[in-house]
Amino acid sequence: MLTIGYIGNGKSTNRYHLPFVLQRDNIKVKTIYRRTPENDSWDKIAGVHYTSDLDEMLRDEEIQLIVICTKHDSHYDYARKVLEHNKHCLVEKPFMETSEQAKEIFALAKEKGLIVQAYQNRRFDSDFLTVQKVIEEGKLGDLLEVEMHYDYYRPEVPESVHHFEAGSSFLYEHGCHTLDQVISYFGKPDEIHYDVRQLLGEGRKNDYFDLDLYYGGLKVSVKSSYFRVKERPSFVVHGNKGSFVKETKDRQEEHLKLFYMPDNKDFGIDTLQHYGVLTYVDEDGTIREEKVKSVNGDYGRVYDDLYEAVINGKDKTITDEETLLQMEMLETGVKNLS
Repeated sequence: MLTIGYIGNGKSTNRYHLPFVLQRDNIKVKTIYRRTPENDSWDKIAGVHYTSDLDEMLRDEEIQLIVICTKHDSHYDYARKVLEHNKHCLVEKPFMETSEQAKEIFALAKEKGLIVQAYQNRRFDSDFLTVQKVIEEGKLGDLLEVEMHYDYYRPEVPESVHHFEAGSSFLYEHGCHTLDQVISYFGKPDEIHYDVRQLLGEGRKNDYFDLDLYYGGLKVSVKSSYFRVKERPSFVVHGNKGSFVKETKDRQEEHLKLFYMPDNKDFGIDTLQHYGVLTYVDEDGTIREEKVKSVNGDYGRVYDDLYEAVINGKDKTITDEETLLQMEMLETGVKNLS
């Protein structure tokens, strides 16, 4: 049994972590710490102890792993405290504010023989897993171009922010999802071109980014905007023999926002209308088109991998090197903004 505690009792903990953890018989949630109990807005979970005394949880010898689900600017301090109390640590995205902070935290964990890791749940998005399946089946031929889009039409978000802050930029908030997907599958790029903008003007929130990552003859583009009335497809993949278009995103977040939870058999699962379309030239030179059944996503797989690492000593799936590379990309992308 892996016994865990949480720092933070907001949307992150209750929407993106607990619904998956509570489904797993080999993980026990013992304690949730929140600094201001009077601000509790989520129903308490039976059998879980709630506290406003952080030291109580840090000193609890039963708790092996603590999950940090707070604002990005507190991640470093909390992670250091958790590791100093000899507990493993899982940290929400973005992992740290800077790559230097990340290096310090990874070094401290290594020194103490502990695991610290970023919560990169989007590696287990259905659309991303489906793209991997299509690529590996080979019908696309040699891969030439991959486009990944994460679009909104939420002008009120950047319009409400009147100063620039790197940690709350669009690149940090959402590039930490998509860039990790690219790094996890394609590795370290040979070259990166950054186009990171403040569409509302200098001194405002970063609300747009378009990063091109080059791997030999392959270009992977990661694009996002707060000002897209019509969203671009989630993924577009081109090879020298075919193309694959996945219009819709993974549905886990959609269902979680509706409080339709993972204990439902069809939670997060695509139906026929959500399937991507593969168009390719077969061995006879005939152009064929087919719908591709989506691979099911599961954010909880981050916890499955962590369980194996903490309890059974297996290697981490989300490595320090991958997280550091991503942090360096985020820093580089916003360094010229103010």
